Amino acid sequence: METSSDNNLKSKRIVFVTVGTTSFDSLVRSVDTEQVKEELSKKGYTHLVIQMGRGSYIPKKSSGEDGSLVVDYFTFSSSIADYLTSASLVISHAGSGSIFETLRLRKPLIVVVNEDLMDNHQSELAEELAERKHLFCAHPQTLYQVIQSLELESIIPYHPGDATPVAKLINRHLGFPVD
Repeated sequence: METSSDNNLKSKRIVFVTVGTTSFDSLVRSVDTEQVKEELSKKGYTHLVIQMGRGSYIPKKSSGEDGSLVVDYFTFSSSIADYLTSASLVISHAGSGSIFETLRLRKPLIVVVNEDLMDNHQSELAEELAERKHLFCAHPQTLYQVIQSLELESIIPYHPGDATPVAKLINRHLGFPVD
């Protein structure tokens, strides 16, 4: 028989979803589907925390008492660093700040491209990093399929480049001493 203390010993596996400071209702709506939540649960995730930004779509909260995913949401936080740190998987909009902060923490990342943006330069970054196997790239309508076929072992850790050669070149060009 399982006791409540046994339940507390089970490790939390948190999926953190962030849309940044704007609105990305199609991402929030997509992650809030029963299909996506069931797939996340099948993969062993226990909690879904959604940062929904300025969006108008309100996801369904769940306490997880019926064995399903615990679901919670909020609009904004002064810092999402703690959420990123505690996450086992991050699902994010395609903003470069969110992408690189997550990669720096070496968290598995699914970037969902917002097709509603006019000049969608963010998709180029997400697609390039996905091609290099640093993250997975999805669209709101393909998120379920990406989660279903998720192979975290295929991720190659991202190593930020060394800016020293560029700084030396700039210093030399400006006439500053180069060490």
